[in-house]
Amino acid sequence: MAPPLLLLNDIHLHLGSTPLLAGAGLAVGAGDRLALVGRNGSGKSTLLRIAIGAVQPERGTRFLQPGATLRALPQEPDFGAAPTIWAYVEAGLGPSDDPHRARWLLDELGLDPEAPPARLSGGEMRRAALIRALAPNPDILLLDEPTNHLDLPAIAWLEAELAQFRGALVTISHDRRFLERLSRSMVWLDRGTTRRLDQGFAQFEAWRDQVLEEEERDAHKLDRKIVREEHWMRYGVTARRKRNMRRVGELAALRQRRREALRVVGTVRMNAAEAEGGGTLVIRAEGIAKDFGGGPVVTDFSTRILRGDRIGVIGANGAGKTTLLQLLTGALAPDAGAITLGTGLAMVALDQSRESLDPALSVQATLTGGTGETVEVAGQKRHVIGYLKDFLFLPEQAGTAVGVLSGGERGRLMLARALARPSNLLVLDEPTNDLDLETLDLLEELLASYAGTVLVVSHDRDFLDRVCTSVIVAEEAGRWQEYAGGYSDMLAQRGAGVTAKPGAPAARTPRQAAKPAAEPAKRRLTFKQQHALDTLPASMAKLEQEIATLQQALAAPDLYARDRPRFERFSTALTEKQAALVAAEEEWLELELLREALD
Repeated sequence: MAPPLLLLNDIHLHLGSTPLLAGAGLAVGAGDRLALVGRNGSGKSTLLRIAIGAVQPERGTRFLQPGATLRALPQEPDFGAAPTIWAYVEAGLGPSDDPHRARWLLDELGLDPEAPPARLSGGEMRRAALIRALAPNPDILLLDEPTNHLDLPAIAWLEAELAQFRGALVTISHDRRFLERLSRSMVWLDRGTTRRLDQGFAQFEAWRDQVLEEEERDAHKLDRKIVREEHWMRYGVTARRKRNMRRVGELAALRQRRREALRVVGTVRMNAAEAEGGGTLVIRAEGIAKDFGGGPVVTDFSTRILRGDRIGVIGANGAGKTTLLQLLTGALAPDAGAITLGTGLAMVALDQSRESLDPALSVQATLTGGTGETVEVAGQKRHVIGYLKDFLFLPEQAGTAVGVLSGGERGRLMLARALARPSNLLVLDEPTNDLDLETLDLLEELLASYAGTVLVVSHDRDFLDRVCTSVIVAEEAGRWQEYAGGYSDMLAQRGAGVTAKPGAPAARTPRQAAKPAAEPAKRRLTFKQQHALDTLPASMAKLEQEIATLQQALAAPDLYARDRPRFERFSTALTEKQAALVAAEEEWLELELLREALD
């Protein structure tokens, strides 16, 4: 077996008095495709910074093969005093690196080499930082949240580029679809230590849940007391991920309602607002258009959005997503057409920059306004500590300054503040940026149970599939088209993914023709798939009944002392049944989403 190119062994590091890394390790071999996952604040970015030599651990060893080249994309790139994009990219090239490749990548992603970094958007800064890391063709490439601020065409380009990359790849990402396509091994950083699974992301979550369930069972066996908050943080959130049939059924019903509403809008112009009594109508757009002088941004777009709808807005950077949102919410007047807003709308918006958070304030003060220890949520007063636990904060974090929170923790705090305000219309701009997988599950559940209407701009394909009742997609020349369902449903109906705006970044990418996102959908379920879809509900019901029986037997307080072999036999059977139920639920969900898309 060849020695690893990069090896971190027994890494220890404290954050203040709190241990952040407690024996963590990372081994990267030639050609590896590793995904590094873990909770926000668990130390993933810190571990990568130790890997590149930017941070020195308190204890442990770092080994890099002599002559091996390593490049990294940090979560927040520092352009320093670089006067131009080219100066920034060129500074990352080694003596033997080809500058022509860097120039070619700049052209591929539509970036002007002479543009000053200070004028770049978030997406342009991310593309420039990616080029700096990719241009040298390193032996090891470390990427920290590479899809943040990228639009769908740029993500597709990056997936195609990394699929051809011959070096070793280590990625931190919240984008499930991205991880599924590019990972072959998983490294899970949890409570300061790392575990490795030599399988891709598709198998990771079921494996992680099984590990946690075994831990909980072992703790029960040894009669150890688990701290209540830690138990909630560790095991309660994991249970949320297991999508139950009721939640999926509700989403399917909402999508069917949206599909029927779209048929009405496409054939008949609604003229009477009285028909939408009781606050059902939220937004109605009739033939709206907007042009700022450089070509139409929105042309003759009509839609009717009802209470409870969850609408995704997707398109390339520069397509006009923000403009469309401003038109629909009444913040911007259309040049033509009419916007009708429902009565009594209370809108809350979440901006992706998170600049509205004061870094000097504590987490508690951010939620309470600096007064008292309670926050009003849905008309009821709640203690701020209890409310923070809903968003996966520990009680001791209430006094933490916002400025020292990780990007994902700031994202959770923004969500907590936004959802505490009375609203019946949520407008979310890239809400998934920097969020870990568990927080994404929480956000999806919160949105699923939200009684109002949601408008969301996102480039996270899996998130759109799990949340949206329909998506509005940018077409050519300012045209927008709405499709019932999520991103995969749109692909099946449209036959293609989102393309870049002509002349915009990522428009000149010849390899995009072969990108994974544009794979044609199957036209019908196979016999095996249809049989599984028909029989899985009964199998899941049987498994749930067996699990309940085993849990009831294990709940006997004296079972372990009275009959230890039986206790262990029941515990093993419970773990196996729970794993089988998770696998069955995931398979049923995938088949149900596929069936719905083909319908």
